[in-house]
Amino acid sequence: MDLTNIIRPEHTFIGVSAPTKWRALQTIADKAAKAFSVDGQTILKALEAREKLGSTGIGNGIAIPHAAIDGMTSPRGLLIRFAQPLDFEAIDDIPTDIAFVLLFGENNRGEYLNVLSAIARRLQTDGALAAMRKARTVDEFYSDFIADSRV
Repeated sequence: MDLTNIIRPEHTFIGVSAPTKWRALQTIADKAAKAFSVDGQTILKALEAREKLGSTGIGNGIAIPHAAIDGMTSPRGLLIRFAQPLDFEAIDDIPTDIAFVLLFGENNRGEYLNVLSAIARRLQTDGALAAMRKARTVDEFYSDFIADSRV
């Protein structure tokens, strides 16, 4: 799967400040609203509802907040590195410093699972996560994530 169709360079951010997971979700919703021309409150409510079902912090400093959003026709995402790691209530209790945000329409649930699988495969690539954490610019951060993921 070509992740460049889902997460684009202009939807990549580093140094995002948020004191808590819930404030992070608010910041994410604001950024997604601007990026995808969708109402920010709709996104925030969907992300919060999903998070209340169980943390999207998957461990190793990674979170994948995700939600179905009315009106979205294809999965879209944001890639975020927080200025300071924050407690996302991950199962391993490691604070989250990188978030992959996925938004999709109700009719795209199957495709959304494919995107999750592609992200998981990419993160298992030797050195990908370490390189992303060392990246000094948004361009480096995005390139370190997207490298070799177009297959």
